[in-house]
Amino acid sequence: MTLIDLANPSRFLALAGRILPWLVAVTVLVLAIGLYQSATAPDDYQQGATVKIMFIHVPNAWLSMFVWGVMSIAALGTLVWRHPLADVAAKTAVPIGAAFTFLALLTGSLWGRPMWGTYWEWDARLTSVLILFLMYLGLMALWRAVEDPSRAARAAAVLTLVGSINIPIIKFSVDWWNTLHQPASVIRMGGSTLDRAFLIPLLVMAIGFTLLFLTLHIAAMRNEILRRRVRTLQMLQASKSAA
Repeated sequence: MTLIDLANPSRFLALAGRILPWLVAVTVLVLAIGLYQSATAPDDYQQGATVKIMFIHVPNAWLSMFVWGVMSIAALGTLVWRHPLADVAAKTAVPIGAAFTFLALLTGSLWGRPMWGTYWEWDARLTSVLILFLMYLGLMALWRAVEDPSRAARAAAVLTLVGSINIPIIKFSVDWWNTLHQPASVIRMGGSTLDRAFLIPLLVMAIGFTLLFLTLHIAAMRNEILRRRVRTLQMLQASKSAA
């Protein structure tokens, strides 16, 4: 099945109904394995048991950027290809991405207190992630402020593409500016510096969180399509009553 096939909302609803139960089951299984591996991972020789917050913090940080990447592709779908599901995908991804970004900031702050002696520092990585969170909130406000769905979709798509400039800034901030945040240790030139005892649980948790996003996103898209259909029926009913 191609993206063109999925352009039909009815076909998307049928497919979502079939795959969601399986996706939920796989997500729960992978997250359960990841949580078990994270809980039984050894303590770090420097950070002790506090290193285990990494297994929650890093996947949330990855997903905060990944979701914006999905929204950027959806924005192109809205502006260039005019795919009928693109604005649905973009709109429903915003609150999910905002939640992942908030959790990344929260867990990073809790991790930073014992490691750096402070909950917050105007560090390049932390500040750019905070800007990302504010951009998510701005998009949520935009979708609510503009009543015309078509105008809201186009405005949100433009803002999303402009905001995508921040994603490489977040990724490479620790390389471009030598500030408080530690350098990249997983995705970097020369391979990961993490020991396998930490790397494997971290990758499993990252896969589990990605599956969680896909599950939540598909469910949210299905609900948004159904909500729009109900709204259309209500408007038709109101038009008939007025006539």
